Amino acid sequence: MYNRVALIGLGLIASSMFWAMKRAGVAGEVTGYARSDATRQTARDIGLCDRVCDTAAEACEGADLVVLCVPVGAMGDVAAEIRPVLAPGATVSDVGSVKRAVIEAVGPHIPEGVHFIPAHPLAGTEQSGPTSGFAELFDNRWNLIVPVPGSDEAAIERLERFWQALGANTERMDADHHDLVLAVTSHTPHLIAYTMVGVADDLRRVTDSEVIKYSAAGFRDFTRIAASDPTMWRDVFLTNKDATLEILGRFTEELFALQRAIRMGDGDHLHEYFTHTRAIRRGIIEAGQDTDAPDFGRKPKRDA
Repeated sequence: MYNRVALIGLGLIASSMFWAMKRAGVAGEVTGYARSDATRQTARDIGLCDRVCDTAAEACEGADLVVLCVPVGAMGDVAAEIRPVLAPGATVSDVGSVKRAVIEAVGPHIPEGVHFIPAHPLAGTEQSGPTSGFAELFDNRWNLIVPVPGSDEAAIERLERFWQALGANTERMDADHHDLVLAVTSHTPHLIAYTMVGVADDLRRVTDSEVIKYSAAGFRDFTRIAASDPTMWRDVFLTNKDATLEILGRFTEELFALQRAIRMGDGDHLHEYFTHTRAIRRGIIEAGQDTDAPDFGRKPKRDA
């Protein structure tokens, strides 16, 4: 589908894209670049990308698809760096969790004749780095394509076919609506997870060893989410501030209502609320976006 794909940033998403591209056979050559010397060397050692370059511009030269896989806060600077080498007719995309800020940061650096089509694969784990990727990451997961005004239809459709070949479902979405949806489904839940783990750490009547030793399933899942890449999530909250604060305010209102129900012994309200939220969880499973297997299908690690 593309003769040369350049991956700028070589973390979980980029490495998974590379292995998925190799599985699907959709790219003639895949070049890659990471800012860290150590990351580039690791990528070379594990065979990640057909060619790992020492500059972003070198990786992008001659590419007909460039995918920015760096934290949202770094995308504008990267776009400025690669601008001189972007080929006419090439597509520049990204995998950022925020879209309006990416469009504002990257858009001004896209030359005439180059297609800019932001995207966001809704897939990931708490792991990061070049060794964390795997080809199946995008299978049956959604990738939201967020065309900017004036985007070329043929280029959009080509990018959609590319992601579908990597295993993803695709859907188009407006940038502002994307940011609001993700504030509900991802950004605020991550903020809550970080907060809950922080509360446990600050509650000195419960020792650190007890928190670790007696962690029940709910807290374990909070810690899994809170283990996500701190640089990426710092940038997400700074660049999707308005939508996150709106949803956080709604969450606070709901929390106060539950707090009052517990204080007043209102069991009917609690049961009705939990029944409704349980149905939402069941809908996620029925949509194939998770599993009801024990421990969410995660296999326990065993000693060899």
